[in-house]
Amino acid sequence: MTDGAGGTAPHGTAPPGQTPGARRRMPHARRREQLLRVALEEFGARGYHLTQMEHVAAAAEVSKALLYQHFASKEELFGEVTESIVAELTGRLNAAVLAEHGSAEGIRAMIRVLFDYATEEPAAWALLVRHIDKPEVGLELRELRDRLGAAFAALLLRRRRADPKLSRAALEVNERRARLLVPLMYGSMLSMVSWWLEHPDTPRERAEQMAGEFIWLGLDRLRTGERLPKLDG
Repeated sequence: MTDGAGGTAPHGTAPPGQTPGARRRMPHARRREQLLRVALEEFGARGYHLTQMEHVAAAAEVSKALLYQHFASKEELFGEVTESIVAELTGRLNAAVLAEHGSAEGIRAMIRVLFDYATEEPAAWALLVRHIDKPEVGLELRELRDRLGAAFAALLLRRRRADPKLSRAALEVNERRARLLVPLMYGSMLSMVSWWLEHPDTPRERAEQMAGEFIWLGLDRLRTGERLPKLDG
């Protein structure tokens, strides 16, 4: 290291004007990005309620005061983390489904995206499945749940709306039925992906196939009017 006079500063000493032992400040945007990445890992591992700001600060190797300079509260930090998850996952789902033309193909595409996302972003997936049905900890996840529901409903109704034989009344019945089926669909898909992550000996192709068949064949039987027999009495 060269000193101000053109010589070499002794090893371990700071350059002129810098306090010995001080670290260079990370640019604001990069620091914020780092804190969000660390917070995602902490929220994914502990969940919202058990994660404290000091956990995030310690994992990021910064002071809690510095963390509060970027995020005024845990709620704000969690909100930004979940907002990024919603944007990423819904973007992937929309692109995949729009590329398909049939309901069955659309469901396969959604399943594939969820498996990809869980594999590539395990911390985000852990946060998602832990909190998606607990919207009190973040409006963003409720938005994701609603978007998933709308996407599933659209897939369910795509073929039926194209049938010229169906009356308006029949379409309204189908739409009400679709809204009831939506939580069963996304719940089963999230559970299936999470189960597969815990059982890596199961081939992914087989897990995807089973998820698709469970949803599609069950829906097909409902569409044809089949119902579970009522109990006597």
